[in-house]
Amino acid sequence: MRGSIIIIFILVLFSCKERSNETELGSLNTIDIEAELTSIDKTREIFMKAVKESDGETIGKMVTKDAVTISPGSSDWSTMYEVSKNRGPFPYDSIIMFPKETIIASDTIAYDFGTSHVYYTNSEGTVVELKDNFLAILKKGDDGIWRLHREVASSNVIE
Repeated sequence: MRGSIIIIFILVLFSCKERSNETELGSLNTIDIEAELTSIDKTREIFMKAVKESDGETIGKMVTKDAVTISPGSSDWSTMYEVSKNRGPFPYDSIIMFPKETIIASDTIAYDFGTSHVYYTNSEGTVVELKDNFLAILKKGDDGIWRLHREVASSNVIE
């Protein structure tokens, strides 16, 4: 009798797990992927414009409160951060992002992979271009806006 109870318990656990997976997949099927991709494109455009206009307030609204970014560690990037250290976590004059892959993982999480071209003015007054590949995790807020949550970037660029 005890063995039967254990078998029934295990079957119930597996049965519940299958239903849980079906619910998760069902919610993904109800997401308007094209609308979400358009919203992410809008976030990207707003961010690029805010950087170009040195609009720190808007930049702050485009990242989560607990955002973490890991910048490329090459000497060129280190030089830019040293020259522009008083400009905050995004110290460049402008950025152009070229997404290669954007995946909507759920109704509140997405990831974005691509290449960026970053421009800053060095200490001699010359505009310098730096490139990187980025992998970003985006979170959608309660207000429907996608924001940068985590980013890792590399100066080893794959175009």
